[in-house]
Amino acid sequence: MIATAYSLGAVAVFVTSAVLIIVGALGVIAVKNPVHAAMSLIMTLFGVAVAFVAQSADFLAAVQIIVYAGAIVVLFLFVIMFLGVDRREGVRVEPLVGQRPLAATGVGIVVLGLVALMARSHWVTGAMSVSTKGAPLATGSGNVSQLGTAVFTTYLYAFEATAALLVIAVVGAIVLARREHSLDEESA
Repeated sequence: MIATAYSLGAVAVFVTSAVLIIVGALGVIAVKNPVHAAMSLIMTLFGVAVAFVAQSADFLAAVQIIVYAGAIVVLFLFVIMFLGVDRREGVRVEPLVGQRPLAATGVGIVVLGLVALMARSHWVTGAMSVSTKGAPLATGSGNVSQLGTAVFTTYLYAFEATAALLVIAVVGAIVLARREHSLDEESA
């Protein structure tokens, strides 16, 4: 067993970031108003940024705040406002027959896949390094170079797939909102 001494300040920062992340994540799930859920998501993202600062990953903390808490959540809010949060929807009516069991099956497959990946990998070791070659990240400006190399080589397809999914989700939400508005106008 490795004995490690932690300072009181490091523990306080960790506890603060953990509380921000957990309370924000629970808020995203628990609140009914989608705008409040987006605000809870911002709290979660700020908690992750605090955790990045604690790990001396200042660049990632800045990106976390600027890109995710800024741009992505603004995009979410735009879509929420565009769809209209004041309308009531018939949750009991299933527009696509069988979509709920199919969604539950999909969630089960994803969760089992994640559990299998975690069981086979070394994610739970608590290692401080996440670089591609196993070498610890350099301090200062060198870790930005290593991060860029990892993003544009090892994780390029994951980032591109995430970007495509976000664009598809926004376009799909807009198409669905337009179609519902036109159906409402026809029925009136």
